[in-house]
Amino acid sequence: MSESATPPAIPAAPAAPVSPNLPDSDAIAQASSWVAPLRKEIARVLIGQADLVDRLLVALLTNGHVLLEGVPGLAKTLAVRTLAGTLNAKFQRIQFTPDLLPADVIGTMVYHPKDGTFTPRLGPIFSNLVLADEINRAPAKVQSALLEAMQERQVTIGEVTHKLADPFMVLATQNPIDQEGTYTLPEAQLDRFLFKVRVTYPTPAEERLVLDAMATSAPKLDVNAITNITDVIASRKIVNGLYMDEKIRDYIVAIIQASRFPENVAPHLKLLIRCGASPRGTINLALAAKAQAFLQGRNYVTPQDIKDLAPDILRHRILLSYEAEAEGVTSEDVIKTLLDKIPVP
Repeated sequence: MSESATPPAIPAAPAAPVSPNLPDSDAIAQASSWVAPLRKEIARVLIGQADLVDRLLVALLTNGHVLLEGVPGLAKTLAVRTLAGTLNAKFQRIQFTPDLLPADVIGTMVYHPKDGTFTPRLGPIFSNLVLADEINRAPAKVQSALLEAMQERQVTIGEVTHKLADPFMVLATQNPIDQEGTYTLPEAQLDRFLFKVRVTYPTPAEERLVLDAMATSAPKLDVNAITNITDVIASRKIVNGLYMDEKIRDYIVAIIQASRFPENVAPHLKLLIRCGASPRGTINLALAAKAQAFLQGRNYVTPQDIKDLAPDILRHRILLSYEAEAEGVTSEDVIKTLLDKIPVP
């Protein structure tokens, strides 16, 4: 088959086998009853960006964090704030700047001279949804403090460790164009993000709707609470029990392995990839695929779920070489090639 040949269509996965421990369609429908009304409520305020909303919901269901990359003005902050409003969850926005201190994020100990004691003053990280706006503008010490919160879901202030809320999700934004005065995020921190989502411009039709709705000094941005965090946590238990066939598990591993040893599937990629995805990418791809199936009302994962989610899961985990940058090859190009070359179950 030539390089330009159209890849074979992806066959639908067989229905999940009957199992007493496998959620049936009625259980899925009941557990996900909040999803459609929540999407509808978000759409009242956030026009377009359906893929972004889906990724946020998948992250919420998998207890993951999301890195949003896009130019200013694409409603990244609005999307996060609106999601928090529909969940009736606690939301905090932190504007990351070069002079930000770890105490500005996690909190600090406050001294009381009257009795000579210290008490903790908790920072904005103690919320359900935390928007880290322009995360790459903060120095290394702030990133280190945030890393503990993202990975361990706890914060140490003084000698006391404080557990964070459940759910706890960091939604970070960064501008792909303006790199002056920014700090490149370390790979260890990037790997903690479930997704790296590229937020793009709206279509002409969507932009006209934005104009009609927002061209006022007092746009209506309030939303109603559709569900609560208790329902989200209950839905997670259903997601964890969804069926994933052994062949799909092998397919996930094959994709991750190909990112580390691309010469086995596409020899010309060997000089373009400096480092492949970590095992965390394997785990996250499987978890996200289950959440995707749940959002679509299925109790089993299909190969198409994997192909749909792989770019956002792997975009920040596959590190490109200098040769790739010189040739203008992007991580999307590499991921597409890998997915085209690996046989679909």
